[in-house]
Amino acid sequence: MPVDLEPAADAPTEQPAAAPQRRRRLRNLLILLAVFVVLAGGGALAVTLYARDVSNDIARIEAFDQVPAQARPVKEKAAGDAMNFLILGSDTRDPGATGGSRSDTIIVLHLPADRASAQLVSIPRDTWVHVPRSPDGRHGDTQAKINAAFAWGGTPLMVQTVEEYTSVRIDHVLMVDFAGFKEIVDALGGVEIDVEQAFTSTHSLNVGGVRDFKAGPQTMDGAAALDYARERYAFEDGDFARIRHQHQVIKAILSKAATGGVLTNPGRLNSFLRATADAVSVDRTLNIFGMAGDVRELRGDNLTFYTSPTAGTGTRGNQSVVLPDRAKAKVFFDAVRRDDTAEMAGTIIE
Repeated sequence: MPVDLEPAADAPTEQPAAAPQRRRRLRNLLILLAVFVVLAGGGALAVTLYARDVSNDIARIEAFDQVPAQARPVKEKAAGDAMNFLILGSDTRDPGATGGSRSDTIIVLHLPADRASAQLVSIPRDTWVHVPRSPDGRHGDTQAKINAAFAWGGTPLMVQTVEEYTSVRIDHVLMVDFAGFKEIVDALGGVEIDVEQAFTSTHSLNVGGVRDFKAGPQTMDGAAALDYARERYAFEDGDFARIRHQHQVIKAILSKAATGGVLTNPGRLNSFLRATADAVSVDRTLNIFGMAGDVRELRGDNLTFYTSPTAGTGTRGNQSVVLPDRAKAKVFFDAVRRDDTAEMAGTIIE
């Protein structure tokens, strides 16, 4: 059923100028959430936003109910109304994926108090950290790859683990999957990506599972963009390359959605929104309409992408892991806590 982009016939008419502005904000919210989907590994948002009550249409999750209150970081007064989102995603369609319920992508998204930009910080899934004990007492309280937290204790344990590692208090959680990623990009008519080096993906959606990428700027359809964003085996730096490519695709989607005529073409916008329909869940405390206003100014050119500071890779037992640079990470995430975007940029930048 197409999404109705116009107000209902019985909608209030006392302030006609407010409705178009509200629709623009809601569209920007959907675009940004679709980008969150890509950022977190793909997926889709239940977007019957314009036709029915949003709160009833978007799946809600219990993200904080089992996180011990005494273990949570206190928000810095200096941060004011800044907000931090934890975005979790997995690629259940990746033929090379293992581990089932582990979260393949972990991102802390920081919205500054002025809402004029956003900072997105990827934490490599193999980062070796302390995982607190799971609510059932069967797992955790040990050093492990950070994505083990999700397998052992679901979203609450992942929230607790990320908060313990970063000392950043998480305000809201979004969970996404790759399902629908291809359709999102196709609904936009493709996205422009500058491929840093030629490579071959051996886990492709193509028949035979192989896709060759040439170096340089090019337009990618949904299948190609999905292959590009998920590939890690073709690169010496593995998941770090995948993180860089996810960042590229996120920015490309937001830029195309905001400037490619999507917002002014009801049919194209409807296709875009319908393509982002099924695989996003949010925590129960997230106010969708409030967030619409928070993200109304965001575009590709005011997003900054980071990767949590690391000290390279190594082994722990029989596991290949990413070693965190704890000193640099402390400085960086302290800046996030204080909403000091200038210090964030001066500490590390991708």
